[in-house]
Amino acid sequence: MCFAFRPNGLKTVVKPLPTRNDRKTELLNDDGPDLQDFLSGELAEKSNWEEYKGNLKRQKGERLRLPPWLKTEIPIGKNFNKLKNTLRDLNLHTVCEEAKCPNIGECWGGGESGTATATIMLMGDTCTRGCRFCSVKTARLPPPLDPDEPYNTAKAIAAWGLDYVVLTSVDRDDIADGGSEHIAKTVANLKERNPRILVECLTPDFRGDLAAVEKIALSGLDVYAHNVETVRELQRHVRDPRANIDQSLSVLRHAKKVNPHILTKTSIMLGLGETEKQIESTLLRESGVDCLTLGQYMQPTKRHLKVEEYVTPESFAHWETVGKDMGFVYTASGPLVRSSYRAGEFFLKNLVEKRKAEGRALAE
Repeated sequence: MCFAFRPNGLKTVVKPLPTRNDRKTELLNDDGPDLQDFLSGELAEKSNWEEYKGNLKRQKGERLRLPPWLKTEIPIGKNFNKLKNTLRDLNLHTVCEEAKCPNIGECWGGGESGTATATIMLMGDTCTRGCRFCSVKTARLPPPLDPDEPYNTAKAIAAWGLDYVVLTSVDRDDIADGGSEHIAKTVANLKERNPRILVECLTPDFRGDLAAVEKIALSGLDVYAHNVETVRELQRHVRDPRANIDQSLSVLRHAKKVNPHILTKTSIMLGLGETEKQIESTLLRESGVDCLTLGQYMQPTKRHLKVEEYVTPESFAHWETVGKDMGFVYTASGPLVRSSYRAGEFFLKNLVEKRKAEGRALAE
C-alpha cells in the first residue's frame, strides 16, 4: 500500500472506492482496468484459465479484455481494519486505494502469514519524469520537499506496528541529490523508533549519481530496490528518456558494492510487447541483483501504453523457474505480482532475519 505524504503535511483527502455508476462512467472513458474488473465474486478456477478463448495479444486498435486469472477475491486479514482506521485518523492519502490495487486486502491484512506490509510514497505526488506506463503526475518543478516528512513518516509507521515497510518516491531531478538525503533521513528516523522493523527502499536512479545511491545504501535499510521496469529493447519506448537499463543496473551494483550485507531487488513488467529471448537476456544475474519480481503490466489510463499481451499464469511460472535456476535468492513471478508485494516481503523478512542471526552468531 502506498501513502503519499504531501508537501503541505499530512492533510490530504483519501478518495473512496468507486460506486457501480462510477465504474460505468470509467468504462465509457476507457481509462484502463478498475478494481471492480479484478473482482469476480469468486476466485477464478484454474480450470477456467485453460478454457479461456479471449485474445491475449492485442490487435491494432483493440483493447484487451481482462482474463480470468486477473480476477480475484479481496482477502481481508485481522490487520486490515486497524490500518484503515489509522489512515483515516491521520488523513493519509493511499495510492493503493486510489489506484484500486487488487492486492490491497492481502497487503493491508497480512494474509495467512499475518505479516502486514506497507509501501510509503515520499517526496510528494508529482514526478519530474514522464514514463509512459506510470500515472503519477509530472511537472518540471514540483513543490519543495517537506522538511518534517522524514520525522512524520517514521512516527506514523512506528505507530502502525508493521513488520516490513517499503519506502518509495517519485523522481526529483530538480533537487541536487535527487532527494537521497531525504530518503536516508526517513530510514534513520524509522530505525531509531523501531529497530526491529525491516525497511526496503525502492529508489529512483538519481540520474546515475552513485553518491546518492551510497547515501541510501548506508542509511540502515535492509533491502535496496530499483526497478529496470522492462527489457533492454523497450526502455526508450516505456521509460522516460533520462532512464535506461545500464544506469539502473549501475545503481543496483553500487548499492551492493558499498553495503554487501543488504539484499538488492529489481522488477520487470511483462505484457508490453517483449519477446521471450529479450526477457531472458534482461535477467542479468551477473549484475549482482539478489531478488527479482515479474508481474503483468496494466494500463492505468487511456493516455498510457496499451497492454500488448496478457501473459498466462503458466508463462509466469516458467519465468519464476528460470529466475531460480539462474541463482536469484528470491524470484516472484505472477500476473498480480508487483515490485512491492506482501508474499515476497514475508519471504524477505524471514531471509533478512536469518542472515542477521547468522551474523550475530559469527560475531559471538
